[in-house]
Amino acid sequence: LKKLSKYHKIKVLFLTDSVSGRRRSGYVNSTKYEISEIELKKIKNDIKTRQNQARKALSILGISDMRSLDIPSQELDQVPFLKIIKEIEQEIATNKFNVIFTHHYNDLNLDHRIAYEATITAARPILGSSVSAILSFEIPSSTEWRKPHKFNPNLYVDVSSEIKTKINALKSYTHEIQKYPLPRSKEIIEAVAKRWGSLSGFKNAEAFEIIMSRMTDLNKMSIY
Repeated sequence: LKKLSKYHKIKVLFLTDSVSGRRRSGYVNSTKYEISEIELKKIKNDIKTRQNQARKALSILGISDMRSLDIPSQELDQVPFLKIIKEIEQEIATNKFNVIFTHHYNDLNLDHRIAYEATITAARPILGSSVSAILSFEIPSSTEWRKPHKFNPNLYVDVSSEIKTKINALKSYTHEIQKYPLPRSKEIIEAVAKRWGSLSGFKNAEAFEIIMSRMTDLNKMSIY
């Protein structure tokens, strides 16, 4: 995102509030589904905190355009699928996006899987569509935990110059960044970047799986 934001207009759409699925305030997970009114009020404050952290992280990456549907997390399956599709369709129609980055279809998180399905439906390659590519990314402690693991990247982007900025942006999520050796720790995030880099000839890389890519002019490709 940091690399792209230097030259392109980017908008980030959050489908859920990313918090309420824990069923407890203070960014602590509860094993109980039921939740009191008092906890609900506290969670609303956590949601505001999360949104502020997201804005800060995106600002570090050079992005100011952000929107959240604020659907309760881990409850996208409770929302009519068509409604989610229409929200994404509206964003595409309004902003004429060319490239969409979305979650992976084999992610452990159900919200992520629904986000993927809604995205590829809303961005289906119909005549006149502005969307030329859809790319899936991995989420630490989510994509790799879905068994069998199926994230199969076929696009690697050199982020050697942006890795420090990426870490600084992630640190904005003070309740999400973890201690080593957990997957969302600084050390593991750096290790993942080095691993993808080692597989693609870079010092540090981010990996993506191309879901769909189309073009009107083959002359724009570098063919050898």
